[in-house]
Amino acid sequence: MAVDWSEVTAIATSILAIGLLGAIGAAVFAAQQVREARRTREAHMAAEFFRRWNEDALVETRRMVRRFKSAEDLRDAFTGYVAADAPEAYVLLRELDYFEQLAALESQRAFDLELIKLLLGRTLIERWEMWAPAITEAYGPGVYPMFEGLVDKLRRALDDPALKNDPSA
Repeated sequence: MAVDWSEVTAIATSILAIGLLGAIGAAVFAAQQVREARRTREAHMAAEFFRRWNEDALVETRRMVRRFKSAEDLRDAFTGYVAADAPEAYVLLRELDYFEQLAALESQRAFDLELIKLLLGRTLIERWEMWAPAITEAYGPGVYPMFEGLVDKLRRALDDPALKNDPSA
């Protein structure tokens, strides 16, 4: 019996095609699993990060910030605390550091801007506006660049009217 090489080639090609389809299917499945694992990791990280917002240390800081009636009041008090190396300065710095860390995580794509927009949105912008004069007075410009950059991104994402009045934006 003679071997019909065209049939052998056809069978081998069919097996190769089935194997290739299986490999493509496995790659698609693996990519979906990686994407799902990333979403799960991001959700856990977000939950942990936002849980910190309600821990005693940051609640104490937010209460202290809320006592100031204006950004100028906060600026005056904060610069005095920093100059005196007072414990209050370190309590207040918790919030600034928290927002700087949040912004750093967003810049590294560990957090999605949409999630931050949904959870903090204008609150984050208002906090920056409250803090900006105090930061500049106590340390000079550009000290919390990630926080400031995140606020700029949120302003653009929210189509903030303040951008329309700021020629540098």
